[in-house]
Amino acid sequence: MIFHTRGLLIGLFCTVIGMTQAHAVELKVARQTLDRTLRQQLFSGQYGRYYIKGSAQTPCYTYAESPQVLFAQGRVAVQLHVVAKVGKTFGGSCLGFTLSLPVVVSVMPDAQGESVGFRDARLDRLSNQPELNFLLTPFLNRQIPSSMKVNAADLLRKALANSTTTSGYKIALDKLEIRSIDVTPDNLVVNGDGSISVQ
Repeated sequence: MIFHTRGLLIGLFCTVIGMTQAHAVELKVARQTLDRTLRQQLFSGQYGRYYIKGSAQTPCYTYAESPQVLFAQGRVAVQLHVVAKVGKTFGGSCLGFTLSLPVVVSVMPDAQGESVGFRDARLDRLSNQPELNFLLTPFLNRQIPSSMKVNAADLLRKALANSTTTSGYKIALDKLEIRSIDVTPDNLVVNGDGSISVQ
């Protein structure tokens, strides 16, 4: 999330000093924030891999790695590299073939109270192997969108945590309700109503 903490604190202070009523709030969530969130919540295993089927110890497996978040055409796209050893296990080996291919899923940002969520998952690039697509589709449709969910209020509260030290005032976010989210080439622009108190 992009924050210029000192400027943000001064701006918030000038806007809401002595008040606790709701005010318009605009936050910018950088692409790198979603990248980091996705890696922490889903791709935190060894070598940054998420095993869709099997594991590093099984002869046959399918895993996704190297997620990269991009903003384009009003949607959030996630590019993945998928590696699959497809076949039958026999004598400790996987009898079949190996695939290595790029996959892309895109989602729409969705306001969910204090959080930025995602919906309408769309497979923009998939493999031409029906067996592999059968494994990938649920993973891409369900787990990718849910793993990118970001609580914007928590991020803002963390940014304000040191307000007393930096400004001399204790500034706290009491409530945030997201109204809309716009996708720009570099950021998700989150607009909402917030209740902020200054002491």
